[in-house]
Order: sequence, then structure tokens, then C-alpha cells
Amino acid sequence: MPDNGPLAVYTDTDDLDPDIGCQLLRDNGFRVEVLQTRDPDVIARDAAGATALLVGYAPIDRDLLLRLPNLKIVALLSRGHDNVDVDAAAELGIWVCTVGDVAAEEVATHAWALTLALIRRLPFFAGFPTTRGWLDRPTPLPRRLSEMTVGVLGLGSTGRRYAALAAPTVREVLGFDIRTDRPEPAAGNLLAGIDGARVTDLDTVLSRSDVISLHLPLTDDTREFLGDNAFTRMRQGVHLINVARGTLIDSAALRRALDTGRVTAAALDVFDTEPPDPADPLIGHPNVLSTPHVAYLSDATTRGYIVAQAQNVVQWMTTGTPVLTVNDPVVPVP
Repeated sequence: MPDNGPLAVYTDTDDLDPDIGCQLLRDNGFRVEVLQTRDPDVIARDAAGATALLVGYAPIDRDLLLRLPNLKIVALLSRGHDNVDVDAAAELGIWVCTVGDVAAEEVATHAWALTLALIRRLPFFAGFPTTRGWLDRPTPLPRRLSEMTVGVLGLGSTGRRYAALAAPTVREVLGFDIRTDRPEPAAGNLLAGIDGARVTDLDTVLSRSDVISLHLPLTDDTREFLGDNAFTRMRQGVHLINVARGTLIDSAALRRALDTGRVTAAALDVFDTEPPDPADPLIGHPNVLSTPHVAYLSDATTRGYIVAQAQNVVQWMTTGTPVLTVNDPVVPVP
């Protein structure tokens, strides 16, 4: 281990083992420390000399960045970057980078599995034989898949993969993307050549879809993207899937939509706070299927996330630019 190289500090990795990332960093001249905390005061104290901060879900705001005077790069352990003040980092000359699409296949597959579970009413039938009888039936009954329209909100790599999984088996797939910088065809045209999938406007997706799956990034523009107004525009009895970020949905509004039957059922892998607060209005609801933020999880991603995160730091040290950046600070090549 280098004795006087630049310091790289892991804040938090949840259930992922950072050892392979630590070794990659050490092999490239870094000293490495692993804190396993989201506490900003602990991070400020124990990472005071850090050049690189490797972050899971710890909040990295302007105040914390100012308390880390040597910091040059924040490497995230996810595709999203909503837990970092990216603008403040750019102003301070600090790179912010993500792992990109490492888990796009897994997240899309998980979303499609949740979709099928809701349509077939598996949470209801899974109560057999302890809480359900042989002839117990849910209301409403399962729908025929080939007669349903699936709406995809967010057409990045995960949303596209989800659309490709859905398109061969449903009536049609409607896609909407809030971003305008993607190389998308005009509304009404096929989505990336996927037969049975086309790009349209938000109102059409909301009003015509029997299933709506969220694949949007969390930004100021998308926070509580689905609230009371959006739910009233949806088809009665819609199924809702969220594997992106919990706060894309107004939880209280979703609870109201579930209670009135506007939403037949929801499948959620993400929540407003994680782990969820016991007072969360969606926890324990009979028509909510919950999984503990595991859409990304596979034998490949548990290694891939850690490696991609560390490689961002290594490439920055080698070339001056990380692999997958979300900002563009004016900084000298190290």
C-alpha cells in the first residue's frame, strides 16, 4: 500500500463489498480508507485529506464539499447523482461521475418482473395456502397481457430495455422522455426500432396506458412528477411500477389513488427514504408490492458497480477526466 499517495475514501457501500475497488485504487497509487457512514460530520472529519470520495447514497451537499479542501473527484456508486450538489462541485473544481448503465439490464428485468407480478395478481395468490383459499379470487381479476398498453416514462437505456421486453407481448408500448438531448425520433415514430413501441406525449401515455413504468432521473423538474394531477389523468385501474427514485412519486397522492382504485396496484423498489420510514403511507398497503431497492442486484453488478466506480477515479488520475462524468469543472490535469 502506498504510504504517501493521494487519499481515496469510501463513504458508504451498503451491502456491496468494496475490496476489489480498494485493490484497484491501491494498485494505482492511492491510499484507501473505508468509512461506511452517511454522516456528514464523520465524512468531513475522516475524509478531510481526501482527493477522491467514493460515495454510495451519502448526501454530498455544498457545505460538506467546502469542508473537504483537497477533494478533486466524487465517484458515485449508482447511475443517479441526485445525492450530490453537482453545481457546487463544478464551481469548486470537483468532478462528479457515475457508474452509468452497469445495471440497465437488471433494472429493466426487475421492472418487467414486477409488471408481470402485478398483472397476474401474484401478491394476492401468494397468500395461498396460509391466508388464501383454493377458490379465493382478487378484485379486479388479472388482465390479458396482449390486450394491455404499457407506458414508459423515461427513455434512457433502462427504459428502452424495459420497452423491448414489453413490446412483443402487449398490445402497444408508448414512450415519453422528459429529456430533449436524446437522439429520439419525432413523436409518433417507432422507439429505437422496437416493433410495437412508439414515442408520444405525456398526456397520451398517462391517459392510454394500463401499465406505467417510471425510468426517469430525479431532478428538480421530475421530483413528485406523478402527483394528484397526473393520477387523475390516468386510466382507471392502471398498474404503476417504480424502480427509479422514490420521490418521483408523491407518496400521499399515490396512496389516495390506490384507495380510490384509480391505481389497481403499485410495485415499488424505491422509496422516499431508504430504508422506508414505518409511517410511509405505502408500506403495508395491500395493493403495493415492495422490494428493498434490489432492482440493480445480480452476480455481475455486485462486482461491476464497485469496479466502475473505482475506474472513474483511476482514469481521472491517469488522464484528468473520469470515465462517466455529469459535470465539467475547469480543473488542471493532475
